[in-house]
Amino acid sequence: MNNQPIGVFDSGLGGLTVMRELKRLLPNEELIYFGDTARVPYGSRSPETILKYVASDIRFLRQFNVKMIVAACGTASSVALPLLREESDIPLISVVEPAAAAAVRRTHSGPIGILGTQGTINSGAFRKAIAAIDPQMGILQKACPMFVPLVENGYINPENPVTRLVVREYLEELCTAGVETVIMGCTHYPLLEGFLKEALPEKVSLVNMGQATAEYVKTYLIETDSVREPQEPPRLRYFWSEQSKNLDMFRFDSELYDCLNQMQEIEIDGV
Repeated sequence: MNNQPIGVFDSGLGGLTVMRELKRLLPNEELIYFGDTARVPYGSRSPETILKYVASDIRFLRQFNVKMIVAACGTASSVALPLLREESDIPLISVVEPAAAAAVRRTHSGPIGILGTQGTINSGAFRKAIAAIDPQMGILQKACPMFVPLVENGYINPENPVTRLVVREYLEELCTAGVETVIMGCTHYPLLEGFLKEALPEKVSLVNMGQATAEYVKTYLIETDSVREPQEPPRLRYFWSEQSKNLDMFRFDSELYDCLNQMQEIEIDGV
């Protein structure tokens, strides 16, 4: 047993989709979430800047004596975690490998489509993770730089015509290529899942990184005997580096909206 909390961070609000899945699969675990909303998005930054930001996010979470940290961010997982893992004495969990494994399991003939930020796509992390499992698997990557700003600014109402137009434009190439499975390669993207399903052929399977990562974390905790001993209800804490605007636009997702209203603003180093 290990009753220390689990730390979770993202460049903004998208990582709450991972937090949501962790809460569902691991209801006895204490969770601490940090959204770096003052510096979002990470995906358009240089690798050096991303590394600096992620290192400061990890330092913030480590002050809570966490037993592991989940990088609930595709860009952070792709660009920074491979380097930071080398010097970490606690597990740093990526969203990339669990999502890649889930996509390969669901795909019979391919290709697999990957949607991500520019930083994630440039890193080639998903391509490498998939190739390590199945070197013959076809892969088609698509950078979607507008998705994170749309989410962070609240343009996720299912009826929003601007978001629908942007999604259709980004996904046109994947539809033409006949992808069988698509990885939502950023934790913000599940908040656009309705738009994605509308734009993709019905047969296409969407991989949610949050769900895949939560399943991986649960397995890891069981295998390493690190599950929290059931006691009083676990404490859930939420922090962000800058209060976001237009939170009322998230009301249609009551669970996410509740999390947002529990968040406390803190000062993060390196801003």
